[in-house]
Amino acid sequence: MNGSLISMWKVGLLAMGMMGLLNAPANVQAAKLELKGKFEILKDEPSTHQPGKVKVIEFADFYCPHCHHFEETGVPLLQKEFGNKVEITMMGFPVIPGKLPTPFDMYEQAKMMGKGDHMKTVLFRTIHKEKLDGVLDRSIRSLLIKEVGLDVAAFEAGMESGKPARLFEEGRRWGERIKVSSTPSLLLDGNIKVDGVNMTPENVITIIRSILEADMKK
Repeated sequence: MNGSLISMWKVGLLAMGMMGLLNAPANVQAAKLELKGKFEILKDEPSTHQPGKVKVIEFADFYCPHCHHFEETGVPLLQKEFGNKVEITMMGFPVIPGKLPTPFDMYEQAKMMGKGDHMKTVLFRTIHKEKLDGVLDRSIRSLLIKEVGLDVAAFEAGMESGKPARLFEEGRRWGERIKVSSTPSLLLDGNIKVDGVNMTPENVITIIRSILEADMKK
């Protein structure tokens, strides 16, 4: 486990509290599930757990610096720790006001074309490192689409169909339904919510490890 990555992730996520983006929920210790760690069980959401794998939905905002930090440090840390036993998918959830939804639509279109993870990385870099957080017009999009390795005409046709926007809206409504209030927030196996002050690497790793260990005991 990379100690420096853990430290960076922790510092970045704890900074969210000071910026007022956190609204920590009541923590639930799920003794009934024999899981360890701090999290909230969403009683109205069904479990999607499959033995031997933990599905992680990351609710994130492309304009959020903490989400960018999680993308660079948190995601690699979880992948290194658990390999193919963890499946991480980002769901666009805007929390920064006054921003255009174009990056979220581009991400959804790239997902449909099999390049979602690559596009996610490129968009975070473009917005946070290259500081292009304004209008992503067609000329800029063209460069990003080519970098990801997709056909520009096909990509833009998909964007114009409106389907990416609808998928983004569905994900946003999902986040609202489970009361996501800060980003990044995680939903493990459909009904285990981790957010706010519970978003530390040690806690997330503890929860995921305990889920996998519980599978081995069955």
